[in-house]
Amino acid sequence: MGAPWGRAAARSFGRRRGRGLPRGASALAAGLLCTALAAYSCWTRLPPLPWTSPAPPRPVGVLLWWEPFAGRDSGARRPPDCWLRFNISGCRLLTDRAAYAEAQAVLFHHRDLVKGPPDWPPPWGVQARGTEELELRVLDDEAAAAAEALATSGLRPPGQRWVWMNFESPSHSPGLRSLAGNLFNWTLSYRADSDVFVPYGYLYPRTHPSDQPPGLGPQLARKRGLVSWVVSNWDERQARVRYYHQLNQHVAVDVFGRSGPGRPVPDAGLLHTVARYKFYLAFENSQHLDYITEKFWRNALLAGTVPVVLGPDRANYERFVPRGAFIHVDDFPSASALAAYLLFLDRNPAVYRRYFNWRRSYAVHITSFWDEPWCRACQAVQTAGDRPKSIRNLARWFER
Repeated sequence: MGAPWGRAAARSFGRRRGRGLPRGASALAAGLLCTALAAYSCWTRLPPLPWTSPAPPRPVGVLLWWEPFAGRDSGARRPPDCWLRFNISGCRLLTDRAAYAEAQAVLFHHRDLVKGPPDWPPPWGVQARGTEELELRVLDDEAAAAAEALATSGLRPPGQRWVWMNFESPSHSPGLRSLAGNLFNWTLSYRADSDVFVPYGYLYPRTHPSDQPPGLGPQLARKRGLVSWVVSNWDERQARVRYYHQLNQHVAVDVFGRSGPGRPVPDAGLLHTVARYKFYLAFENSQHLDYITEKFWRNALLAGTVPVVLGPDRANYERFVPRGAFIHVDDFPSASALAAYLLFLDRNPAVYRRYFNWRRSYAVHITSFWDEPWCRACQAVQTAGDRPKSIRNLARWFER
């Protein structure tokens, strides 16, 4: 799936800094006027939900080499039913490594790939000594290098695609440069230019009253606080923590989480807690192209609060959501100017409600990990041609 907004459209928005409160308010008004037009021209590129294929798909086997983040010694879980979950038929999802030769694609999760001793499939065409050859193999450095060299030479089942899967940012993806060139055929990530694009979430046309979030906007009478932030990994070196300290000097921010100054999330749950606030700090742990996570889609949009974002630039966000659906820290020359604008919106509910105009036409889809990427990989194989491809320099592509 390509980017929901075209690259030409993305380039038309410059990264704007140095905007004070009066200009920020006027820019917001202009953006809200064009929200409907922008949404019509750009959101039509999003995939339909559920996804459909123009022709009956061919049966495809996709092997998940490891259960992501579960550890290499964890037992295989039951694969999802792609038809029941996502309306994708013809998928045979595999966890048994004995079925390696039958798979049209093999998914390798990056964090598990670089954590611990090398663990690669046996080179295709080399006589196996027994079933243990298809089980977990702990290789020394020399054997690992040989396995990679054989893999890059095409010694794998004919037509099989190796898919590199990663949903962390480049700043939190160690070991990228240690991977051999031309090792993988496809990429699967949140990046819109991936071979298999699976964002953390996206908007889709609202067709039913039950589509989430329900209603045209939240009930302001239930808002009890102004700004909230849920953070699990506190690091004073991160831009988001530095900005929080500046913002908190001018407007109170209630922090929840397991580290830093955060207090435990109430028993009511994260979404219910965040929904009681007018604004949510959707601050990413690092700033990279297309890295817009559940902090934005789930914790803010789905919860029914206005996201204040710190991540990629505004133009990047506007590839995926209407400009009037969020507030970007780059729109203001300082944290104090942003705080003044949040207080202005708190005093002017009519202006505040405009940030929910997108809900008249769109609902929020939250990606289901790890079932959905697995099924989406199957769908991609079904619709792809037979033209061979390999990723020459994975680190250069992902780190740019």
